[in-house]
Amino acid sequence: MKIKQKISIVFAALTLLFTNVNMHANSISKNADPEKDKILVYVLKNILTRGHFVVKDMNDDFSEMVYTNFIDALDPSKRYFTQKDIKEFSAYKFQIDNQLLADNVDFYNLVYDRFLNKIKNAKAHYSEILKAPFNFNKKETIDINYEKVPFAKNEKELIDYWRKQLKLSTLSRIQDQLDKEKLKVKKDKSYKMKSFKTLEKEARAEVLKNMNDLYLRIEELEHEDWFSAFLNSVVGAFDPHTTYMAPRIKERFDQDMSGKLEGIGARLSRKGIYTEIFELVSGGPAWKEGSLEPGDVILEVAQGDEKAKDIVGMRLDDAIKFIKGPKGTEVRLTVKKKLDGSTKIISIIRDVVELEETFVKSTVVRKNGKNYGLIDLPRFYIDFSDRNGRDSAKDMEKEIERLKNENVSGLLIDLRNNGGGSLKTAIEIAGLFIEKGPVVQVKYRGQEPVVKSDVDPKMQWDGPVVVLVNELSASASEIFAAAMQDYGRAIVVGGNQTYGKGTVQSVIPINNFYPNYDEDLGAIKMTIQKFYRVNGGSTQIEGVYSDIAMPDRYSYMQFGERDLEGALAWDKVPQAKYVRTNSYDNFNDVVYESKNRIATNKNFKLINEYAQWLRKNQDDNSFSLNSKDFFRENKEQEAYAKKYKSVFEYKSNLTFSSPKHELPLFKKDTVLKGKRDAWHKNLSKDIYVDEALNVLSDLKLKNGAKIVKN
Repeated sequence: MKIKQKISIVFAALTLLFTNVNMHANSISKNADPEKDKILVYVLKNILTRGHFVVKDMNDDFSEMVYTNFIDALDPSKRYFTQKDIKEFSAYKFQIDNQLLADNVDFYNLVYDRFLNKIKNAKAHYSEILKAPFNFNKKETIDINYEKVPFAKNEKELIDYWRKQLKLSTLSRIQDQLDKEKLKVKKDKSYKMKSFKTLEKEARAEVLKNMNDLYLRIEELEHEDWFSAFLNSVVGAFDPHTTYMAPRIKERFDQDMSGKLEGIGARLSRKGIYTEIFELVSGGPAWKEGSLEPGDVILEVAQGDEKAKDIVGMRLDDAIKFIKGPKGTEVRLTVKKKLDGSTKIISIIRDVVELEETFVKSTVVRKNGKNYGLIDLPRFYIDFSDRNGRDSAKDMEKEIERLKNENVSGLLIDLRNNGGGSLKTAIEIAGLFIEKGPVVQVKYRGQEPVVKSDVDPKMQWDGPVVVLVNELSASASEIFAAAMQDYGRAIVVGGNQTYGKGTVQSVIPINNFYPNYDEDLGAIKMTIQKFYRVNGGSTQIEGVYSDIAMPDRYSYMQFGERDLEGALAWDKVPQAKYVRTNSYDNFNDVVYESKNRIATNKNFKLINEYAQWLRKNQDDNSFSLNSKDFFRENKEQEAYAKKYKSVFEYKSNLTFSSPKHELPLFKKDTVLKGKRDAWHKNLSKDIYVDEALNVLSDLKLKNGAKIVKN
């Protein structure tokens, strides 16, 4: 699909097909526990008012924010509530604070019950609308900027909202199929294209199928999931990074932070009423056993010799609970094979599964007769439950040592898209590049900032360093990049500025405050600190400005912490006592020369134009629902987009190769080798890596210093 531009159509499709109601779990059963709800409200309000970094009164302004956030969480596309509903809800707009102080959830109950009734009606709405062809000759438009679109005046207008959204989705699919039909004709002149009537019918059927799948998942959502949406509206009124995590979500958070889990090592997805194997984790128990394949459907699950349990129709999260389990235990899966449809029982012994894409990896590139190392750090991971387990600092230290054995002359640290993680590991990783000294300052509310330092005088790497960032580099990434910049230890290159998340969150189990409650109450991830650079400035809102800024697709977008409602403000504290390393003889010259290269590079010029075009299209939220106008606008956009085609076709002359320690692994693990080959191929086409390596190769250490090999 190529309506206007890729971002707009993806946004349109997602807005239409997903209701953004925290569908991270999966069920709508009325298994509410009013007592548990009140306990959660009581504990959360006390934790927040006493421990959150910001002192915030639960007043009318707070109440209004919760009111707006909750209604928007349930109905972001204005598909359920009418102005009549909103008028009734608005009686509570300035009362929610009082209700919360009294552990009362009447507002939630009113909106939730109304929402359940609206959901029941939704299937009748879209099923009826999709029965007959749309009138594509009618001159009408749809505005998908739902923040500005008013709620429907009545049920009649609400159904018309549905009609327009479904019509847009159908048109999008027709356009997509038309493009495919034209390609078939291009390849085979004898091919007869399908008629518009046929394509329209097929497109409506596909939209209906997608809607049915969506509402199957919605109908599986439990009260806990909807109440979690309400609680997140409450805690989110303190700041955007304070969130309530139901038990399932807390488990996933721990898994993401540690990069490992105990189970069979398979990613599962929901397909209709079935649980399907989406992907096998390389090196995991299922991968080693060798019988499971992507596309296989799991019908039954048995624990060791116990009786098998039928999981057909079971919600995905519950099915995963049965399949996962402690290391060393057996699970028997009854599986319908994708290849031939046969049924097979597969026995797997569970084990610790490491999610390889979470961890540090490196590669060696040859440039100007020298070797350079590129280290990709996807996040600052740590296992809070295992002090001796893997973490990003330990792994980074090992990776640097391995690259030193490859005789690299410089290191490029790639932090693009790294959303952060453990503050502790960020400090320790910074310490690998400096002798010792302050790395970051942290401040609790109402207290003086505390300096967090690297106290180990050992430098794991004393050679040239370049840090590559983009607008999605956040939190711990910004701590590390800022420290390298403030010490003069590295040149920071990438987007104009990083994300701008200068706050620290602590994950607190709610049962700590209500220990006698038998059931798991989940956790709160709460903002407890702000952090500051050693030069005193906050990274909040501002992020880290690159020494060398390169245009990218995000350059003009509304993006980052500064665009989040309720984000904490920028401020500063006194500078910490630190001594700049000023490691380089030619720092300013290298920056100047790189900026000149970027300014005169035709590819970067084109990327800058492309970014401006994307920003312009980001503001255009209107689509014609007349087929001729829709296709014409699409054709105009395609013609304009061709100008930027070469943006994605860059090719450097660089060749990347895995460090020697990985080569024996490839003989056992062809999947890992395939992933590395794909990574290297992408790096060779990455203009940002190419320029970052130009910078790295130009850097000269002061006083002719040599890299020390420990």
